[in-house]
Amino acid sequence: MHLAIVLVSPARAENVGAAARAMKTMGFTDLRIVDSDAHLQDGARRVAHGAGDVLDNVKTYPTLSDALADVSFSVATTARSRAKFHYYATPAELVPLLAEKSAWLPSAALVFGREDSGLTNDELALADILTGVPMVADYPSLNLGQAVMVYCYQLASLIQNVPNVVTQRDENQLRALRLRARALLEKLEVADDMKMADWLDQRVGMLEQRDTAMLHRLLHDIEKKLTE
Repeated sequence: MHLAIVLVSPARAENVGAAARAMKTMGFTDLRIVDSDAHLQDGARRVAHGAGDVLDNVKTYPTLSDALADVSFSVATTARSRAKFHYYATPAELVPLLAEKSAWLPSAALVFGREDSGLTNDELALADILTGVPMVADYPSLNLGQAVMVYCYQLASLIQNVPNVVTQRDENQLRALRLRARALLEKLEVADDMKMADWLDQRVGMLEQRDTAMLHRLLHDIEKKLTE
């Protein structure tokens, strides 16, 4: 599975350099940066120390949505209260989850937020699943470079596996299911039930390939019944 690292509006060049160095150390090469030029500053190159090629090949985007446009599955990191977002995985739990996804999805992205405020709720909503690092501290927070290293270390085995052949149909299953489910909520006139809509959005990202296919069949049967 191809795995991209996405940094949203990083403010400090040194943090970008540390992230690039962590990526290089663990074998990751695809660094994407949203709404920032911190990677062009001297501090990034100085801290990267041997990972200059990662910085040289950075792809930049105006929005997170643009950065994820060609990605099949996205994971957003968050340290904030998860009262709204109940379904998330630790870095260790991501390994089997993404390993299963790699059999039918060709690419994924791991998204990191701003140093001071993380990701907005709208940005978190773009992700298929959320993740957080369990910490024992009065103020649970990791430096951006440290956070990237934790995840790259944990997920390195995923990019070392021989890639599977993924068909276009397989790749679109998850995205199509999300759109189909939202359309059904609209048809049933319950789309304004935000608790239900949020639950559905968040749980879809947890589904394995077989469960995704079975839910497609169920929604098909429901849609057919509604048109009778």
